[in-house]
Amino acid sequence: MKRRQLGRLGPEVSCIGLGCMGMSEFYGPTDEQRAMDVIHRALSAGINFFDTADMYGPFTNEVLLGKALAGHRHEAVIATKFGIVRDPQGGFNGVCGRPEYVKACCDASLKRLGTDHIDLYYQHRVDPAVPIEDTVGTMGELVAAGKVRFIGLSEASVATLRRACREHPVTALQSEYSLWSREPEDGGHLAACRELGIGFVPYSPLGRGFLSGAIRSLDDLAPDDFRRLTPRFSAENFPLNLAVVERLETLAAARGCTPAQLALAWVLSRGDDLVPIPGTTKPARLDENVAATEIVLTPAELAAIEDAAPKGFAQGERYDATRMTMMNR
Repeated sequence: MKRRQLGRLGPEVSCIGLGCMGMSEFYGPTDEQRAMDVIHRALSAGINFFDTADMYGPFTNEVLLGKALAGHRHEAVIATKFGIVRDPQGGFNGVCGRPEYVKACCDASLKRLGTDHIDLYYQHRVDPAVPIEDTVGTMGELVAAGKVRFIGLSEASVATLRRACREHPVTALQSEYSLWSREPEDGGHLAACRELGIGFVPYSPLGRGFLSGAIRSLDDLAPDDFRRLTPRFSAENFPLNLAVVERLETLAAARGCTPAQLALAWVLSRGDDLVPIPGTTKPARLDENVAATEIVLTPAELAAIEDAAPKGFAQGERYDATRMTMMNR
């Protein structure tokens, strides 16, 4: 597995990580043993970068990851997040970046993960009611205390990112980025990260699975799959988006790879400072993603992809209206 430096001063990690969210929630039925098998398979394939959050589950995904990495902690770079407030029943209660909340969340995550330090600690969503300097300053205190090695932000604006960096070095920015979510290009996030020496971590690099071509209709999603509630998967937008995926399937067939591999190789081609974190609960999909890291797209292939899936092609917002209000822009 190829390695990449996460930010100018951050850790060296595998060129793709493993997003663990779907192992505990959001995408239908879960299977803990199969999830642990996938994590172990990822380790064997050379993946050392694992992404979780306290709110996944809620609160159970960190426990799962900690259990799977028991005996392998020295091999792993663990990233987790705080900031989206949930109750034990699964309800969502906004965002919080207050210093006392940050400290309590960190201690709770350490306990659930079964570790004495978090390698990369993100603020999951920016709290508009708390100055970013207060939140990041507290995260810096956690670094000084040895509880956290590096800090990051998720879905933060360029202005917020710059303010944060003046308070404490930021190692990574995590935001959605894929062929159908290219806002980090237009919003200046990628350029700012390169200027500031910050690594960029694309989540959902396969468009929540849509770009894989495996989802042909809403009937392919479990009844409780949250994608059913997102605008891009709506009955109106689904066929329009699928038409673009079908064009990508043609290009992938010509390249001798799957559409998912083509889409992931495209993200990897955007720069050596990007470390995408595709998630999966299936061993075969993990193997497929790992194989994509060996694909080097030619200029002609990149141009063909841009022509088949032009910037802004996706119909519908990334999230429903409520979740879009949580974005820091």
